[in-house]
Amino acid sequence: MDKKFSKSTLCVQGGWQPKKGEPRVLPIYQSTTFKYDTSEQMARLFDLEDTGYFYTRLQNPTNDAVAAKIAALEGGVGAMLTSSGQAANFYAIFNICQAGDHFVCSSTIYGGTFNLFGVTLKKLGIECTFVNADAPEEEIDKAFRPNTKALFGETISNPSIDVLDIEKFARIAHKHGVPLIVDNTFATPINCRPFEWGADIVTHSTTKYMDGHATSVGGAIVDSGNFDWEAHADKFPGLTQPDESYHGLTYTKAFGKMAYMTKATAQLMRDLGSIQSPQNAFLLNLGLETLHLRVPRHCENAQKVAEWLEANPQVKWVNYCGLKSSKYYELAQKYMPNGSCGVIAFGLNGSREEAIKFMDALKLACIVTHVADARTCVLHPASHTHRQLTDEQLMEAGVAPDLIRLSVGIEDANDIIADLEQALEQIK
Repeated sequence: MDKKFSKSTLCVQGGWQPKKGEPRVLPIYQSTTFKYDTSEQMARLFDLEDTGYFYTRLQNPTNDAVAAKIAALEGGVGAMLTSSGQAANFYAIFNICQAGDHFVCSSTIYGGTFNLFGVTLKKLGIECTFVNADAPEEEIDKAFRPNTKALFGETISNPSIDVLDIEKFARIAHKHGVPLIVDNTFATPINCRPFEWGADIVTHSTTKYMDGHATSVGGAIVDSGNFDWEAHADKFPGLTQPDESYHGLTYTKAFGKMAYMTKATAQLMRDLGSIQSPQNAFLLNLGLETLHLRVPRHCENAQKVAEWLEANPQVKWVNYCGLKSSKYYELAQKYMPNGSCGVIAFGLNGSREEAIKFMDALKLACIVTHVADARTCVLHPASHTHRQLTDEQLMEAGVAPDLIRLSVGIEDANDIIADLEQALEQIK
């Protein structure tokens, strides 16, 4: 679909373009395999000399239509769906890093990604240096090494709700000849398109706002097509030198701007297989069709709730970049003038136990290991998603021990506030 269409139109009609007599609604191609008439036709597919479908682990028409919609929404040249957001972030890094390589990452990222990058990838021989994203450029520069292959950050960090200075990070990455990878899960392309600010690759946990209804786990990687891999050929041999597993094919020479995405699909998905099921992709597409309607409501509700929390004497602090008191307010106005997300971080006066008692008293908001869907939910990261981190690591990741992550849904804002009020009453 033509990229000149607005994001609202792309949400509804992007990706699937039915021809005469085909279903108006994207079908679920629930098939592992696809038929061909001759052995030669199949052979050409396996050699990447032809396009088409032969095995769902590599490509599937349902998945490809949804990936195309996400690519259009982000303004990229191509995208790939994965089984989860974790898989997307792993593939995004592993596609250009191997044992002996290094990358730099903002320290304020989702706890699961922090562990993936800091612990699990280290076991594969890939080292990560975490930096304070708010530090001056010169300080972040010091983290780079000759073997550094990428810079990574989250548009809006989970759960600390810090806003990334994308232009600054892009400038630093490109100065060192590496791509900037941005996880845009919380902002979504409705509120921010990182490619417009210099990012090269975007990842998503589609489980969150894109799905929007807590029905299906998934992830996505989108490539802008803007990073010049050939200009830094020595740094990225996997893309710029022959791949022996494909008869010596060189991705940059054979696929140009689609080199990164083709390698991720043909090599990583082939070997590691973290696919999103066609059924989940179908459900994700239903969520995407209303993304442009839901995201503004999430932001509108969150703004009202954040202002109410900030005015409440039982609340010690609130971090929401829509508040003028936020240190990230100006950055948010620059990158996300129409709103950020529906997630608020705040802390109460009192102990960690009181925070837990408050959450247990909520009736409308549920305690769940999830965020960014239609229903209001709440979590205490230090006790839940980030419990594997030490207190020192928690502070490094921007997660205060008293931090409560409130994901504001699309219910009536007055009902959400009333629920918070009655829960606070119970810990007075």
